[in-house]
Amino acid sequence: EVQLVESGGGSVQAGGSLTLSCTASGFTFDDSDVGWYRQAPGNVCERVATITNDGIEYIADSVKGRFTISQDNAKKTVYLQMNTLKPEDTAVYYCATPGPIIPRDTCSDEYNDWGQGTQVTVSS
Repeated sequence: EVQLVESGGGSVQAGGSLTLSCTASGFTFDDSDVGWYRQAPGNVCERVATITNDGIEYIADSVKGRFTISQDNAKKTVYLQMNTLKPEDTAVYYCATPGPIIPRDTCSDEYNDWGQGTQVTVSS
């Protein structure tokens, strides 16, 4: 059974930093693409950052220069380092594999595996 477990969310003030972790099990992590997605209340699910099994990264324009994605194959974990956080980064952050079609109404679908989500709240 595929499992993705996110951690590291929390509440910070604008300008602060957080590091999210997504630990995977139940599939061949080294051969898989994994990404971070987020959904704020009233908004669609959007792609934040993804990393392919070849290490190719995608970073959304809205977070470019502030967020970085990385992976540790030995730990089967993908990280999202978030710096210079803004109130508009407030959302529930999910990791998913291999790669949902985005944007979409919700951060879930039957064709991909999703974590349970972790809340990030940025106050001004």
